[in-house]
Amino acid sequence: MMKTDRLPLIALVGRPNVGKSSLFNRLTRKKNAIVDSTPGVTRDRHYAKVQWHEHTFILIDTGGIEPLPTQKGEGGKAFPKEADTEDRITVVDGIQEQTWHAIKEADIILCLLDGRAGVAGEDYRVAEALRKSGKSVFFVVNKVDSPALEDQLVPQFYELGVDTLWPISASHGYGISTFMDALAEQMVFPEEAPDMPEGTVAIACIGRPNVGKSSLVNKLLGETRMIVSDVPGTTRDSVDSLLERDGRSYLLIDTAGLRRRGKIQEKLEKFSVMRAISALERCDLALFLVDAGEGITEQDTKIIGYAIERGRACLVLINKWDLVRGDKRKQKWIMDEVAMATNFIGYAPTLTISALTGAGTKKLFPVINEVYEQFSLQFTTNRINRVLQKAVEGHTPSLHQGRRIKFYYATQVSTKPPTFIIFVNYPKGVHFSYYRFLVNSFRDGLGLDKAPLRVVLKERMRKKYG
Repeated sequence: MMKTDRLPLIALVGRPNVGKSSLFNRLTRKKNAIVDSTPGVTRDRHYAKVQWHEHTFILIDTGGIEPLPTQKGEGGKAFPKEADTEDRITVVDGIQEQTWHAIKEADIILCLLDGRAGVAGEDYRVAEALRKSGKSVFFVVNKVDSPALEDQLVPQFYELGVDTLWPISASHGYGISTFMDALAEQMVFPEEAPDMPEGTVAIACIGRPNVGKSSLVNKLLGETRMIVSDVPGTTRDSVDSLLERDGRSYLLIDTAGLRRRGKIQEKLEKFSVMRAISALERCDLALFLVDAGEGITEQDTKIIGYAIERGRACLVLINKWDLVRGDKRKQKWIMDEVAMATNFIGYAPTLTISALTGAGTKKLFPVINEVYEQFSLQFTTNRINRVLQKAVEGHTPSLHQGRRIKFYYATQVSTKPPTFIIFVNYPKGVHFSYYRFLVNSFRDGLGLDKAPLRVVLKERMRKKYG
């Protein structure tokens, strides 16, 4: 059975200086991850995968909630400024649009309050707005370092009309375990999806608004005309489509609504990746669409970086290629720009297509199949170690503190992506450039030219003599 569930999204909100970053850093330090020093991967500090015991979720760190700009009315009473242009961002009860966007996308909200500063006027409005959101909300009182301070500082926050408060100290760890255990119980994990045909490839179409994601999905579905069923997606306002083509099954994960259309503030950009993150957690392979008319942006590379961090296979699709048809100079500029921006995933195939006309889409599935096959490959230990031996004999590593670095043996521990562990006497002594040499040697020696792979250096336990 194939799972198409996603990780819960949890948004961290609160006024400036209440300790959101401290809590974010404390929780994200607890995550377990395979060490992979991939150059060029952008690690955005605003979201991270968190592991708490057997539970895993994505934590989103929002900007600080600040008071609305006001103007004076009759009698000197302050009230929010009226929208004076159609581009005015709608603000709900004092919560900025970028934070409200995160709240709407998230499954659970953590509202952080400042125990030392006490209840502020904005806290009442924010608490009321969060209650109206219909989401599960945890009101967390930070900067409470002891039971004595808990008795002294926490009671005042019940004035917000909150039934349960969670006193913690993000800096010192007080109350964190109790709070996180309660949070874990509230996480709603989507049920396992219906049975999928064996070998189904889960594909997510990722990209900025109007880049052609929906057009591409519709074109692919329209050409096959072999939709097996519509599987309700776990991401709101989306439907995953299961289709069959040439005897193989594919699950297209819809990411419509990655970011709402229209003009928005730049600071909202860091939250536009939320649905992309959710889709990337569920897919095997990601199709990153780039608009040929606009080129690639920093936000595109951030999302691609997250995909690489999650170990997903990738294809880069330059869509709307028909817009630059006949313009060789513009075509070369776009290809060079995309190649330079995605040099950290040089193995990912880049294709030019037009989702509108269908040009180039027929070659898409053969490339997807090739990438997925490499992504799923399992190698024998003998073959892996022949590659390692050849690499080390051809290029001997430098000494570490005057001692020779020895690579003992390698083994594959998983697929999707192919992941290898190399046992070595001094893993920390392996220079980064030599590590990259080993990765490239494995890529060349194993024929993994279109898929990601991971190489982990692990110290072999030394024998102890009595």
